[in-house]
Amino acid sequence: MASSDIIDSLFPPVDRINDRVSSLSRPPRAPSVAPSLTYSDESEDQEEDVPNPAEQPRRRRASTRLIASSAADVQRITGETTAQIITRCCGGGCCLNLSPKKKGVEYESVPLPDNDAFRSLNLRLDGVIPTSLSHVHEMPEQTTFLEPIRSSPSRKDPPSPTDSAISIDKSILATSSEAADNHTNANTAVEDSAPAKDAVPEHVDTTIQPPRFVQPHPPYNVFPARIHNARELTGAGAEKRTYHFDLDVTNYPEESGIDFRVGGAIGIMAPNDTAIVDEVLDCLLIPRFQRDKTVLLRTTTGRWPTVWGDDQARELITTRRDLLTWCSDLQSYPANKPLLRVLAEYADNEDERKTLLYLCSAEGQGIFCDFRTGPHISIPQLLRAFPSSHPPLDVLLSVLQQLMPRFYSLSNDPHEEPSLQSGHHQERRRIVEIAVTVHEAHDWRTGVRTGIGSGFFERQAKRFLAATAAGEKAPEIYVPMFKGLMANPLATEFIADGPMLLIGAGVGIAPFRGFVQRRLKTANCANKVWVIQGIRDSLVDEIYSGEWGVHEEELKKIVESRRGEGRYVQEEVRHQSDLVWKVINSVDGRIFVCGSSRGMGEGVEEALVDVAMEKGNLGREEAKKYWKLKKEAGQYIAETW
Repeated sequence: MASSDIIDSLFPPVDRINDRVSSLSRPPRAPSVAPSLTYSDESEDQEEDVPNPAEQPRRRRASTRLIASSAADVQRITGETTAQIITRCCGGGCCLNLSPKKKGVEYESVPLPDNDAFRSLNLRLDGVIPTSLSHVHEMPEQTTFLEPIRSSPSRKDPPSPTDSAISIDKSILATSSEAADNHTNANTAVEDSAPAKDAVPEHVDTTIQPPRFVQPHPPYNVFPARIHNARELTGAGAEKRTYHFDLDVTNYPEESGIDFRVGGAIGIMAPNDTAIVDEVLDCLLIPRFQRDKTVLLRTTTGRWPTVWGDDQARELITTRRDLLTWCSDLQSYPANKPLLRVLAEYADNEDERKTLLYLCSAEGQGIFCDFRTGPHISIPQLLRAFPSSHPPLDVLLSVLQQLMPRFYSLSNDPHEEPSLQSGHHQERRRIVEIAVTVHEAHDWRTGVRTGIGSGFFERQAKRFLAATAAGEKAPEIYVPMFKGLMANPLATEFIADGPMLLIGAGVGIAPFRGFVQRRLKTANCANKVWVIQGIRDSLVDEIYSGEWGVHEEELKKIVESRRGEGRYVQEEVRHQSDLVWKVINSVDGRIFVCGSSRGMGEGVEEALVDVAMEKGNLGREEAKKYWKLKKEAGQYIAETW
């Protein structure tokens, strides 16, 4: 039966005609007449049109037909090759292996690990896997090696973990007598040594900053900025906690180029939590006396453990703890097959080994894809789930993802404040400001864990607040940072003249505070600046309340999603269509959007398209092109993540 026949049998033509006539008879929705933020706050009381249930048309069943039941059908319809399909696959080919069991394949029962960590992985395993596995991922190449250090017998100074800042030449590692005996072997080692005295760099305290080889952009190193002040912006009961930080950059090394500026971002080299690092070392059975002992790190290729260094072989002096703390990400990435293959290779328990190999095979591809696209699994969780696997640390480091910097927008221009240190009350310190919202994810053991960057900031904030509560005037608590993206559009497209509409949610509103303060310092032009701020609940989530200047009530509109009408930022953008259209069509008019791309960013972009369609009488595609041209002209600036 044709699709049209099916529809006619379910809904007679007369019903469909009546439905259409009924829909046409209803009056069209009136365009928004919301006033500007400056002159009225009535938009808060406006209600959205709520359809009358009695007027809703009958729900219709859609006619459906199965058009694809296999990978061959998918290829036939799309015209793509197998290789093309795999490039769009979530994990590497589960769409080509839909059936969990195949006929004619022999299976065996394999007991699964009996521990909470394994159960938390939520693998769709029933303990029955094929006896023979095909296309098992090959053991990845080892590119990282940890070796003892050669030294000169005349060197009596104890090695320092902070000497991990230098890339050394092989000749430094050989003693003079060894070099005479064997010129070709400079990698033989003697424990407990350090490089030649002239090769040792200045002292680096890796408890507050990474080793010097973790460079953000050579030749500059990470700067440990002391926390001048810290406070929590959100109240008790807030769904997401946000902290404000004043960072002392008085002694930041001089660099060519642009200075710190609001709208720009600083990079933060956040370390892994000490507890997580210790847990990984425990799982790998590394003795405590070795964890902070200097070793020679030798790599054969890649840029690791630098951040943006060249792809080349390296030899560095470091410690096992520093490598796990500053160089390898232990919780932000999903597990991949090279990692699982390494765990399988070093699993003493045969059942655990078979389970891991199954996940690395073609037969286990579907389960692996579900596992890979689910919640991110931390490295300690994975090691606890397969407790018999104890790979050597250097082998594990060869397959772990690199720990990358996190970027945070400045919430104000640099300014000077009096020093808090005793005896230096007249000294002025140069301060930059940022706001950080704590990101949380599910944790198999504690229920929730924080992100690497935001969790680090929260720990530092709590240390600072505890120290000040105990009476300390200037706690020595640091944040490892570097000057980041000071020339990004959010900073460079800010114009001192012309109207601005600033749209943000959550911590995305932070740089707008600096924009407004800068504008109000240069001229009394509050009638040219408007802010739409999205929050959940103004009682606990409204950050920087009262810090926007004397015109705050006139220029800022608060939109709450969890109180009152429960409205979102994008809905207010539609209500403020007159203001949006006025600003974007004014000389030097700018619209800035800042915040999360998921939800807020996408919703605001769609709302702006709707405004252009309504006010400019444009079609949807024309409206999208309109905003694209405005973005190219620097009038529409969106910084989302």
